[in-house]
Amino acid sequence: MLVIMSNQNYFIHPSAAISPQASIGEGTRIWHQAQVREGATLGHNCIIGKGVYVDFDVTIGDNVKIQNGAYVYHGVTLEDGVFVGPGVILTNDKLPRAINPDGTLKSDADWEVSPTLVKRGASLGAGAVILPGVTIGQFALVAAGAVVTHDVPDYGLVMGNPARLRGFVCPCGHRLKEKEEEEKLDGGIRMHCPICQWDTVVPRELWEAVR
Repeated sequence: MLVIMSNQNYFIHPSAAISPQASIGEGTRIWHQAQVREGATLGHNCIIGKGVYVDFDVTIGDNVKIQNGAYVYHGVTLEDGVFVGPGVILTNDKLPRAINPDGTLKSDADWEVSPTLVKRGASLGAGAVILPGVTIGQFALVAAGAVVTHDVPDYGLVMGNPARLRGFVCPCGHRLKEKEEEEKLDGGIRMHCPICQWDTVVPRELWEAVR
């Protein structure tokens, strides 16, 4: 089904539930049984897979791919080019409770959202859980099944539960290698991609944390 609204063309599967108050960018495709709530903003050319939940006021940039069964909750921002693997959960409450100490059901006024930011080009592997208040750096890679409790640096590779920094990756996705001894700089370590020949400098304290 092709939906045309406000001179924008995008595809919404008939089984998807899209709020009229959501903003959908041109070229975006939203598939079976996905839900996009009010105030959510999706950029151009995004792919929203089957069963994805996008909470209210979530911001999603251009060219973002969200795979089947991922949950993106209120307070989350995904910048351009982010990949969200199947079954990923981006949470927003550091102190989750159904009730207050007096036993009354919690309302929206009884808890505080902890914003989460996933920067440009970062990838979240299948089944990863991103805890509230975390920033994931540009082109970082979160391994499948990781539980991210702290910020991830640009190009950082994290894995495990809790997730730990295990290396650095190129924007092309391959693991970066350390250059020769003479390439070590006072402020950092020069890293190199053997596949696409891209170079970057990693801050020394981050490099040492991996070793």
